[in-house]
Amino acid sequence: MNGKTSYRFVSRGLADTAALASELARRAEPGTLLTLDGDLGAGKTAFSQAMGRALGVEEAVNSPTFTLIKEYEGGAMPFYHMDVYRLSLAEAAELGLEEYFEGTGVTLVEWAERIEELLPDERLALQLAYTGPEERLFRLIPYGPRYSAWCEELKRNGVLS
Repeated sequence: MNGKTSYRFVSRGLADTAALASELARRAEPGTLLTLDGDLGAGKTAFSQAMGRALGVEEAVNSPTFTLIKEYEGGAMPFYHMDVYRLSLAEAAELGLEEYFEGTGVTLVEWAERIEELLPDERLALQLAYTGPEERLFRLIPYGPRYSAWCEELKRNGVLS
């Protein structure tokens, strides 16, 4: 956790996961970077799908495990969905990911801990844990003032603890 402040969100099902995605999408702007880590089955794909819907993507959002990066249009800005599970750090470095991180859309990176060294200093890290058949624990760790402000606002509003 690197001594960073973290916040918690308990999802008791897909509707709760969608509600969190909607709260984050409402605050998103070009260059928003969300990273997503957790064990297999923790709910990364479900969150990614909810985030896409919340951003106005109408087509099906599915895991880009074999394509690495999927680009979606349809909302106020593009949604870039990445899955870096199968990449080495060197391979990821060659892809030019910073163009997405600094781009005109929202970028969500699954398995981001695998490319930690390549990530910008400013981002919102989400760590998911499977806690029951329908329940998931999200731990949100803001990096940078923008994401700290998001989390503090969501805490004040009772969304995060």
